[in-house]
Amino acid sequence: MGSLELNKAFGAILTAGIAFMMAGLVGGVLVHPHRLEHSAIHIEGVGAAPAAAPAAPEALPPLGPLLAQANVAEGQQLAQRLCASCHTFNQGGRSGVGPNLYGVDGAPHGHVEGFNYSAALKGKPGPWDDNMLNEWLHKPSAYAPGTRMAFAGISNHQQRANVIAFIRSISPNAPPPPPAEAPAATPAGAVPGGTPPATEQGSQPQQGAAPASPPAPANAPAH
Repeated sequence: MGSLELNKAFGAILTAGIAFMMAGLVGGVLVHPHRLEHSAIHIEGVGAAPAAAPAAPEALPPLGPLLAQANVAEGQQLAQRLCASCHTFNQGGRSGVGPNLYGVDGAPHGHVEGFNYSAALKGKPGPWDDNMLNEWLHKPSAYAPGTRMAFAGISNHQQRANVIAFIRSISPNAPPPPPAEAPAATPAGAVPGGTPPATEQGSQPQQGAAPASPPAPANAPAH
């Protein structure tokens, strides 16, 4: 009896497995599931198009005309409000989070002895000038990528010129400022440094050409 019961149990298991397999085959024939062409779950950044190239730096207006009408007192007030928490402006003043700024215009990048400048700023060539300060104060991270100065910049062009005028006033060795007037535009049709265009009356005579003979009088005899 034990052997018979065991064979029945194995037979039942085998029958159930065959029935399960056949049900799957029949279901696959009768039902055709629609496979998704795209994933139903979108993960930001995965499979996305490559990011666009960074925008070109903003072209700043000529600094000279802005400096010509800059207000040193307003620049000092703005510098005290925006910068005094990190910088000092008096001669011999101590450095804080940022270096002392007395005499910075005309001084080398990294002019204060002992201050730990970032390599990005200290590696900039040449001394500071007004145009460099203009770019720096507009957006420090664009002027010296990798700088540790966490300052967004001054977007207002005249306010930025006011601050530069104040910095010039505390910089004994500041270089000459940019010209106060923007260079004149070249007239349409003119070639810089070239021959001036012909007038309406006619082309200009060529150099060295003999002048044309005057017309003969109406009553002159023919030859």
